[in-house]
Amino acid sequence: MNKFYIISNSIKDPQRAALNEISNYIIHHQGVILDTPKDCECIIVLGGDGTLLKAARDLNSGEIPLLGINIGTLGFLTDADMDTYKLAIDSVINNDYIVDKRMMIEGKIYRDNQLIYENMALNDVVINRCGNLRVIDFDISVNGQFLSSYLADGVIIATATGSTAYSLSAGGPILQPNAKLIMVTPICPHTLNKRSIIFDCNDVISIKITDNKKLSEERIVTFDGEQFFNVRTDDIIEITKSKRMSRFIKTNKDSFLKRVREKLM
Repeated sequence: MNKFYIISNSIKDPQRAALNEISNYIIHHQGVILDTPKDCECIIVLGGDGTLLKAARDLNSGEIPLLGINIGTLGFLTDADMDTYKLAIDSVINNDYIVDKRMMIEGKIYRDNQLIYENMALNDVVINRCGNLRVIDFDISVNGQFLSSYLADGVIIATATGSTAYSLSAGGPILQPNAKLIMVTPICPHTLNKRSIIFDCNDVISIKITDNKKLSEERIVTFDGEQFFNVRTDDIIEITKSKRMSRFIKTNKDSFLKRVREKLM
């Protein structure tokens, strides 16, 4: 593998110093930098987890694997950083790597039985309040069967990859990132007995906004914290496993548990 396309977060790399350094290293080691992702064998993403999530959504149709190099903050999803990128690139050029496949989820929003918006996420789809600090009433059904009504600040529907993101901050468990599961975590529920629930990846999660106060204020649905869509009372958000998967190049031999210890503890 020697044909690369590089994406750099312009906020974290405003002078393109990291981009130029890595590009020069690749060229000096018989690699090729392409101007577009077409025909490339690997997309190198320079940034943090947010940059990598955006690339996973925007560029996954070509099924080209992504190599994340952290120049951001947490970098839980990235494989290397500016201290270790040479080892990672050497491994890729020498075909000493594995491709880590991650499940994605798809969210569809219905209003009056009509599909009005759809998008996908690698980490999570989040429904929460927008504007004044009022809680949200919503019902959750699974495979057409009613599960429970909630009164909360919102709800997170996460993949196993997303279990170390917002869901973790909301009290959800950590899952092995390759697991094919969908996790539902309420945000600050106004009861003592509502916890995260883990479902099979083939289950269909439906959330109906049922605000019985009939407020005109809209709620908001976010996809990986990047894409937004406003919803209102009686809208239904349906979450399913996406047909697409994200592919990450893994050269780092550290175990998942070691990364959890280093990044989160």
